[in-house]
Amino acid sequence: MRDTLVVVPTYEERANVEGLARAVLAAEPRAEMLFVDDASPDGTGEVLDAMAAGEPRIHVLHREGKQGLGTAYLDGFRWALERSYEYVFEMDADFSPPPAALPEFLAAAEEADLVLGSRYLGGIRVLNWPLGRLMLSLGAARYVRVVTGMPFTDPTGGFKCFRRRALEALDFDGIASNGYAFQIEVTHRLWYLGLRIREIPIVFEERRSGQSKMSGAILREGVTMVWRLWARAGFRRRPRPDG
Repeated sequence: MRDTLVVVPTYEERANVEGLARAVLAAEPRAEMLFVDDASPDGTGEVLDAMAAGEPRIHVLHREGKQGLGTAYLDGFRWALERSYEYVFEMDADFSPPPAALPEFLAAAEEADLVLGSRYLGGIRVLNWPLGRLMLSLGAARYVRVVTGMPFTDPTGGFKCFRRRALEALDFDGIASNGYAFQIEVTHRLWYLGLRIREIPIVFEERRSGQSKMSGAILREGVTMVWRLWARAGFRRRPRPDG
């Protein structure tokens, strides 16, 4: 039974999508994939359509223009909830998250509502990053923990597995962030609702090809969003008492 969907946003990821699909579908027989493409000018959408025509486990959702990471995931989640999937993954298209870890996520999700892949649980597991970028990521993780009280070692990570009931608990219309702060906001909302969240260690690798989508505006959104989440939680650093 294929009850698992891996949602992958794409924008100019033509060089990565075929290899990623092969790796994901080989790693987890239960999985299907939904690529959410924002009218990539490099022809990613056309490649995806050809892949889907030859493989029934691949689906493509085309969007008009570059609309951002957060809305791509939300559209993917809506697509999944309209169907019978029980487990829904977030995964980047750049091969940084390891597809081979999918079965481990699914095993952990048997006793959790959200499973987070952590680059820093029990040590640092990041390959081929410059020291400055690693320090920025570690600093961001600590900053999120201090301000919000979330106990997770890698709250900015984007490799996650949601149980269906976790997505059903989210107020999609109330999610304000659209860049990488989206990862922090979604995890905080589910944590504050008292849902079961578990971290598992992953090995994270620098992207194999293409360009990072990080920008100054995305970094600023992350800095300010953390304080907004704390204020929205009534300046509490723990889940609500009735969660």
